Amino acid sequence: MRVAIHGASGFTGRLTVAEVRRRGFTPVLVGRSEERLRSVADGAEAVRVAGLDEPGALADAFRDCPVVINCAGPFTVLGEPVIRAAIAAGAHYLDTTGEQHYLRRVLDGLGEEAVRAGVTVVPAMADDGGPGDLIAHLVAERVGSAGVDGVDGVLVADLRRPGAASRGTARSMGEVFEQGALAYTDGQWHPAELESEVDGGGADPALAAASGAGPASIGASGAGPASIAVPGEDGEVPVAVFALPGVVTIPRHVRARRVRSAIRTEVAAMFSALTPDVVESVPEIPDEAARLASRWLMLAEATGEDGKRARGWVTGLDPYGMTAVIAVEGARRLVADGAPAGALTPAQAFDPASFLDHLTTHGVTWQVTPA
Repeated sequence: MRVAIHGASGFTGRLTVAEVRRRGFTPVLVGRSEERLRSVADGAEAVRVAGLDEPGALADAFRDCPVVINCAGPFTVLGEPVIRAAIAAGAHYLDTTGEQHYLRRVLDGLGEEAVRAGVTVVPAMADDGGPGDLIAHLVAERVGSAGVDGVDGVLVADLRRPGAASRGTARSMGEVFEQGALAYTDGQWHPAELESEVDGGGADPALAAASGAGPASIGASGAGPASIAVPGEDGEVPVAVFALPGVVTIPRHVRARRVRSAIRTEVAAMFSALTPDVVESVPEIPDEAARLASRWLMLAEATGEDGKRARGWVTGLDPYGMTAVIAVEGARRLVADGAPAGALTPAQAFDPASFLDHLTTHGVTWQVTPA
């Protein structure tokens, strides 16, 4: 199987190329710099140079590949031309974005084009958006009145500690923080800071179950932060609202009245300090030992309309390496197993339990329990 990797010379791109090779597939390296791409290529591997302002050349670079993995962010700025080129080439598409507003634009705006081309577009196949979306679906099934119907509230939280980050991640998170976080209430997305206005001041059961506090206590002016019990840690940790992918993806397959997202307040503070100068000072490639030792953890909690609650989590080491594993396994499944044509979330494209079970072969653990 030939897998086109756009942004193959970047940090995440290089890890993805290595994972494609490890799985026995053939990487096709695509990007803007021939010199950088050739520094990654092994032997006779194909190198194809095409810029984002060359839609025809970019589509031609993908044309003999059944699937494209896009690793070049910030996706808000750089992502959409790559999707359109993949669709024009008749190739399935995945990317490693965690950018909430970009995700919403893709899932709302590019599905019809993908259907007409008979291909599947699955953004957010990274260590946060992929596992977060998958575990949230499984948690919602535990509390819904009929599968994932009848769910009152879902909270998805990225509970990793501060750790090794690449310059590319810093750039993307700068974009995310600048655009602000969304929340979802009664069929509509809205700025998270307007939550009490939209929701009439009512407490979100998922947040209340996590913290004993209503939504106004998370990131609201003049209120103390909420806290969440973290699997494997003593006590609770303070959290703040943040623009995680799950707020955009989860409502598309879980009929929840409310969906919210949060991260540790210390991580939120770190992202809020990402000025352009700080971003450019971050190493392009983080320290390898620190990367391999970093632990990521995605947690989801759901409350049913009857008050029933459940929680689940997915955790593992090496978030960047795991992003490559997730993206390549997603690519394999799209080609080998198929998925409905259109723009889909990870949980719409793939069986959640089956995909998470595959990740356990890479040291990942996951579980769903009553809250």
